[in-house]
Amino acid sequence: MITRLLMIAIAPGIALGAATYLNDRYDREPWKLLIRTFILGALSVIPVIVIERFLLRFNIFGGLFGIAYTAFVVAGFTEEYFKRAVVIRGGAFNSRYFNEKLDGIVYCVFSALGFATVENIMYVVFRYTGNYYVGIMRGILSVPAHVLFAVTMGYYLSLAKYAKDKDEKQRYYSRSLLIPIVLHGLFNFILMAQIPILMTLFIPYVIFLWYMNITKLNEYTKDSRDFFRRNKAIDEHLKDEGEQ
Repeated sequence: MITRLLMIAIAPGIALGAATYLNDRYDREPWKLLIRTFILGALSVIPVIVIERFLLRFNIFGGLFGIAYTAFVVAGFTEEYFKRAVVIRGGAFNSRYFNEKLDGIVYCVFSALGFATVENIMYVVFRYTGNYYVGIMRGILSVPAHVLFAVTMGYYLSLAKYAKDKDEKQRYYSRSLLIPIVLHGLFNFILMAQIPILMTLFIPYVIFLWYMNITKLNEYTKDSRDFFRRNKAIDEHLKDEGEQ
């Protein structure tokens, strides 16, 4: 049973990681750096658990305010902060392989998948052992949600990396954390509040997340294709000149 639960827990991460890797088809990132980012994302669960437990001690609010504190501050802020820190401090952000905007999304997704996979194992294998429904629902909702937050994070992190103006760079850098926190917090708040009116908005909100982030992903994929074609044309031109 444990083996089956473990497979259920890790399958979404493998599938989404493979999809992300295959989408980066014009200038794929080295496996070594991707695996490093994934592992560091998985290890980030440790400080996240410690800090979340610490922050929960300060939840003096009641009702919806208490739920909002847990959703946005305890979970949203802590988890998104460390997932982004993995990319920035873990070597990917300043790597020579981070040479186009799509790379920001790829590395943020692998960091998020490392975190989400360990989190999923904790829920599916240890906390809700024997309840396959939890694993299936988390595979459909929670793990993909982490990826969607990561796409937004990577989108703005890439803009920050390539911005030339200092103020613009700082603005995008801040958005790479603040916007994922808000998106993550709203996702958790709707589920935790269990208010019928809010629950009716959950599916439209998830559809909005998918639409918004697929649009961002497609934008950078197109940029990657154009970047690849430009470099290929330059290489062919230099080759022709060398043969003359």
